Amino acid sequence: MMILKALSLTAIFACAAAAQTVTIQVDAGSKTEPLKPIWSYFGYDEPNYTYMKDGKKLLSELAALSPVPVYVRAHSLLVTGDGKAALKWGSTNAYTEDANGKPIYDWTIVDKIFDTYIERKMKPLAQIGFMPEAMSTNPQPYKHNWGVGNNYGDIFTGWAYPPKDYNKWAELVFQWVKHCVDRYGKAEVETWKWEVWNEPNIGYWKGTPEEFHKLYDYAADAVKRALPTAKVGGPDSTGPASERAATFLRGFLEHVLHGKNYATGKIGSPLDHILFHAKGSPKFVDGTVLMGIEKQMNDLSKGFEIIASFPELKNKPIMIGESDPEGCAACSSSRYSQNAYRNGVMYSSYTAAIMSRHLDLANKHGVNLVGAVTWAFEFEDQPYFDGFRDLATNGIDKPVLNVFRMLGMMTGDRLKVVNSGAATLDAMLKSGVKDSSDVNAMAARDARSVTVLVSNYHDSGRPGPVAPVALAVSGLPSGRIHMEHFRVDQEFSNSYEVWKNMGSPQKPMPEQYAALERAGQLQTVESPKWVTAENGTVKMQFDLPRHGVSLIRFQW
Repeated sequence: MMILKALSLTAIFACAAAAQTVTIQVDAGSKTEPLKPIWSYFGYDEPNYTYMKDGKKLLSELAALSPVPVYVRAHSLLVTGDGKAALKWGSTNAYTEDANGKPIYDWTIVDKIFDTYIERKMKPLAQIGFMPEAMSTNPQPYKHNWGVGNNYGDIFTGWAYPPKDYNKWAELVFQWVKHCVDRYGKAEVETWKWEVWNEPNIGYWKGTPEEFHKLYDYAADAVKRALPTAKVGGPDSTGPASERAATFLRGFLEHVLHGKNYATGKIGSPLDHILFHAKGSPKFVDGTVLMGIEKQMNDLSKGFEIIASFPELKNKPIMIGESDPEGCAACSSSRYSQNAYRNGVMYSSYTAAIMSRHLDLANKHGVNLVGAVTWAFEFEDQPYFDGFRDLATNGIDKPVLNVFRMLGMMTGDRLKVVNSGAATLDAMLKSGVKDSSDVNAMAARDARSVTVLVSNYHDSGRPGPVAPVALAVSGLPSGRIHMEHFRVDQEFSNSYEVWKNMGSPQKPMPEQYAALERAGQLQTVESPKWVTAENGTVKMQFDLPRHGVSLIRFQW
């Protein structure tokens, strides 16, 4: 075994020595468009984690990673229950009825959730759902008891059904929005984004597409009656690379543009933004994870294509309501082998590789993408590094969170990049990154800095060669430039590797926990230094390991 390991390492080093240098040229004077911070959007299934200890800690870190407001989307904000959190479950008890069927509104838990966001200057991407027990046409059973390894379909209970009374549904939405205006102020709530339901084309909605159109019409009209300047949209359907999902998205857009509004009787329904989901599809092959980035790419491309086919929607803001490597954050890798990418650097390099492709595909189809929600948060009181799709575990930040810290540093305008190592959009749409690595780069400039994000991504989790990178940034002010080189890889900004080296403790000692917290922060490869921009150009060379991500920041 030791001989085989030595041979494999020898082969890797030989490949590294023979690897062709990737040349990346960035022109700091070639601004192409404002760089939209689409990565400043996050979401999760379990809303009651929001105000728990580690939930508050993570939200504070998410708020701090970006100079722009971070939007947060959570399921189950109208679900009936006692507010106790569980996997893929949450409740607020916002709506109940007395013995005579009279509505009782209780915003205590919803306020606790939104207060937590507002205290951190975050913004709700407020999801209007799901159906309160007293309003559901099929209320029993209502609370599910789903756990890892159970049938996913078991989660779809009474909360997924249409309302018995659409007027009561509309009044609930109206009272909620009105309450938010009273509590937080009109100017604040005008900056929020409202959306109706989640994935209504699968088990999350037990009605017909037409009944969902009706649900949407009543909800959107109620939002506008409570606050005419509020922004509302939908449908947050699943990835449109599936023909069934594509048909649903087209049908929804046809309805809101040209159909008869169930609530008002007029033609059309409010639509301030459009949401759909895009997910990858990893597999476990020959003892390792093989990511399916092409599936997510095709969801994005097809959704943009459908929206672009409606001339009225040319400039309509689009958000990817869930944008992830696969579909179930609470399905841990301890039970599902294909999810074993989540703790380490496959997740972080995948995130770096896919984010810029969101923007590239939106430009290709001529649509207005403004956000991509990463559906990952944290799970309270679960084992350390148990393989959930989360950003932190027991208050310890995972490597992927440091890529979001890198992205948060990228501000201003996007710059033109000439790169010899990046996979093309067509190649990734066809088969992902199965052959040579995708060494991709994205660059931005603001008034006093240039940032360059470089990732070495491959769909396979097997070890691979480092990528020698030669980076040249021109168009800088001549003279001294302050340079920082941040890195996420096996060695840097990686709490998971440190935890494993500790012996994978499930009850870390205080000094171990402190070390894990430090390892979960973004680190530099070397100390920051001053370099000289000769004729406005800085050149540097570095090796980027497989699944490594670098962020180089130049400031003056």
